[in-house]
Amino acid sequence: MTIADWPEELRPRERLIRLGAAALSDAELLAVFLRVGVSGKSAVDLGRDMVGHFGSLNAMFAATLDDFSVLNGLGPAKFAQLQAVLELAKRAVTETMRTGVTLSAPENVRRYLQLLFTNQTHESFVVLFLDVRNRLIVAETLFRGTLTHTSVYPREVVKAALRHNAASVILSHNHPSGKSDPSPADCALTKALQQALALIDVRVLDHFIVAGPEVLSFAERGIL
Repeated sequence: MTIADWPEELRPRERLIRLGAAALSDAELLAVFLRVGVSGKSAVDLGRDMVGHFGSLNAMFAATLDDFSVLNGLGPAKFAQLQAVLELAKRAVTETMRTGVTLSAPENVRRYLQLLFTNQTHESFVVLFLDVRNRLIVAETLFRGTLTHTSVYPREVVKAALRHNAASVILSHNHPSGKSDPSPADCALTKALQQALALIDVRVLDHFIVAGPEVLSFAERGIL
C-alpha cells in the first residue's frame, strides 16, 4: 500500500500541513522529503530504513555519497537535495544570528554550531566574531587538522579579531571521534588564546566542543 492509499489524516504531508513539522517523526519528515518510496516500501518505510541505517540524523547528514547510496532508493539526486536543504538551514541560521539574535545564551550557540559542523569529518577550529551586542559578525574557520597549542596560532586569531573589529569571540572546534571531553591541549589552547586576545581587549565568551549531538561548553564546565 502506498501513502496515497492511506487515510488522509495519516499521510505525512497532510499531517505536517495540519499539525506542523514538529508533530512528525524523523521517518515521517524524511518521507515528506523523499516524496516517493521504492518497490514494496512506502516513503515512510524508506525513511525508517534511513534512520535505522545511519543511527542518527547527524550521521545521515555527514554521510558521503557512497554511504548514502547504499540504501535502495537513494542516490546522487536525493543526496544533492539533502545537502541543499542542509545548506539552506545553515544560511538561514547564520542570517538570523547576524540580524540581532544574541549569541550570549549557550543554547543558541549549540544549535548554531551543530549545523555549522555538520558534515565535518576532519577537526576544524572555528571562531565566532561578535560585536558589542553579541551579534554574529562572521564565523570563520581558521585552522584544520589536529588542533594543539602549536598548530593554532594565537597571532592569527588576534589578527582576525582586529580585521573584523570584534568586541568578543566564541571559540569552537569539533571532535570527529564523537567524544566531547576537552583534552589538556584544548585547555592549554583556550588559555593561550584568552591571554593573547586580552591584549587587544577582546573577550573570550566561551569555547565549545562539538561531537555529533553533544556540544560541550567550557564556561558551563567552569574551565574558562
